[in-house]
Amino acid sequence: MHEMPLLHDLVVLFGAALAVLALSQRLKVPPVVGLLLTGIVVGPSGLALIEEVDNVELFAELGVVFLLFIIGLELNFERLKKLGRLLLLGGGVQAVATAAAVTGVALAFGFPVAQALFFGFVVALSSTAIVLKLLQDRGELDSPHGQVTLGILLFQDFLIVPLLLMVPVLAGKAAASPKLLLIRFGGGLLVVLGVFILARYLLPKVLALVAHSRVRELSVIGSLFACLGGALVTESLGFSLALGSFLAGLLIADTEFHHQVLAETASFRDVFTSIFFLSIGMLLSLETALGSLPLILGLSVGLVVLKAVVVLGAVAVLRYPRRTGIIAALSLAQIGEFSFVLVKAGHDNGLISNTHYQVAVASAVLTMLVTPALVAGAPKVAALLTPGQGPAEPVEVGLKDHVIIVGYGLSGRHLARVLKAARTRYWAVDLNPTTVREAQAAGEPILFGDATRRDILESLGVGRARVLSVATSDPRALHQTVQLARRLGPQLHIIARTRQLTEIEGLHRSGADEVISLEFESSIEIATRVLTRLHVPRNIIRAQARLLRQDGYQYLRSPAPVEGISRKAAEALAAGATDTFLVSSDHAAAGRSLRGLDLRNQTGATVIAVVRGDEHHTNPTPDLRLEAGDVLVLVGSHAEIDEAFTALEGRAVATTGADATTPETG
Repeated sequence: MHEMPLLHDLVVLFGAALAVLALSQRLKVPPVVGLLLTGIVVGPSGLALIEEVDNVELFAELGVVFLLFIIGLELNFERLKKLGRLLLLGGGVQAVATAAAVTGVALAFGFPVAQALFFGFVVALSSTAIVLKLLQDRGELDSPHGQVTLGILLFQDFLIVPLLLMVPVLAGKAAASPKLLLIRFGGGLLVVLGVFILARYLLPKVLALVAHSRVRELSVIGSLFACLGGALVTESLGFSLALGSFLAGLLIADTEFHHQVLAETASFRDVFTSIFFLSIGMLLSLETALGSLPLILGLSVGLVVLKAVVVLGAVAVLRYPRRTGIIAALSLAQIGEFSFVLVKAGHDNGLISNTHYQVAVASAVLTMLVTPALVAGAPKVAALLTPGQGPAEPVEVGLKDHVIIVGYGLSGRHLARVLKAARTRYWAVDLNPTTVREAQAAGEPILFGDATRRDILESLGVGRARVLSVATSDPRALHQTVQLARRLGPQLHIIARTRQLTEIEGLHRSGADEVISLEFESSIEIATRVLTRLHVPRNIIRAQARLLRQDGYQYLRSPAPVEGISRKAAEALAAGATDTFLVSSDHAAAGRSLRGLDLRNQTGATVIAVVRGDEHHTNPTPDLRLEAGDVLVLVGSHAEIDEAFTALEGRAVATTGADATTPETG
């Protein structure tokens, strides 16, 4: 029997990953953090369950390839355009300022210029995998600080490719003259240009052939071929594997097949990225880390503080409030997973020593481990550092009995349009400077500010307003705004919109008079449309919606079904259905008599009334000839009314003797 050490390592890795992911889910710890710790435990400096890390590093490289492939898939032009200013300005300021600050500190400590720049590149990156997962779990990804964080992270992810290209240059393995650098980057740009030309003309056709084959295996193999093939091409041209997979993702991102490719490669991505994080943990030498523990602790704290300060400045440049900046700063204060890729590339190219490599890995791991606590505590820190500043100047003297709109997104804009049509005074407030600027240019009464602050609400006249509508994507800001508004305006009628059903009771306790749950309202809308399709009488449908909404959505919050609603719905469905049908000139029913249509015998449905203008024909005679504009009231089962509609429209009407000479008009 041949020895298979690689198989042993894979079994250990997958077994460890299985246990860690299950435990992380139970303890609500980010899986990435658990994988890093597990890698430390099973690696050579821990229990030594895996002694040879070289084989694992091979899979780690594949993990990086798949990570960058997925990032390329998600960085299509439409998404980049939406984030726009947040990505380019916020991300650019953060990356450049962080790299410059770290480079300056490293130079002050006597490091060579090349190493100082390299350390600046490493620290500039934050953890996309950890931060976005935490924000998504907390329901804050669509909040102002969530969008700012996303924009900065995407810019950092885009930076990894040119930074990897710079490592051999900084290490002296590639000539560093301006001309050769220009040629190197110019060649990279030409490759990018060629990729996008292929994306527009060649790749969609290839993917279409794969899709039309309806063979799932072809989709899987095609996705893997695009990812790994791109990596192979760029490596053969002297670039990194990661660059090729990234370009392959971009190449697919603007096609209609990218969602399917994402789905097909998800399992491979999860497997190899889990191995990647495990391998990073295994690369950490506990002996070196413990021997340099004071240095590592001090360095980690310094890096967290430096990154937080820089991000706070970047968000200030974007003109977001300090509260948003503080939360985003603490969320982005760690060193990212792609920093490990850079550190490993620098070590492999001889740019940094093994000691520097181990200290960098240990410091990065430590900053990752504290990230969940930083994200969880960020709102409280922001609340402490941004207290109210007292009353501010009113936006409009004498303003009263008006409506305040907090959040000028889709809901806020619709409400403003309705209030304007109803000639009702209103003022809006929003945290997005671009939104505010565009609305002000259109003449809208809107204020840029944070509604969780006392001075902002007082400037909007909250104590004299009639209604406050809060529609923000930040759950904590939503609660804080409602609580503050209730204290400042006891008479105020507060309507809060939330995405989660679980937030309803908490918002009522905070002071909201009405809470609209998007999750619940969408379920009511679906139920309404289903009942409408089944021709349940309109009054029954309205009654069901009213019963569902009463008592603060008690029906869906209760673990047991509410008997009254289910019983009444069952009675309504069992009693049959009614519906109305408007006769048009192009329908088969126009010009026909009820006897000639013979709906009852053909479909089972019965016409119990005909409304013609101001005339109401109850129990109409069989000889009544229908005209365009008549409204028929039908009774029958759901299936019978469906068949009657088909017959009245002219798709299945049989001609009887009574109307044999009447021409078909449908």
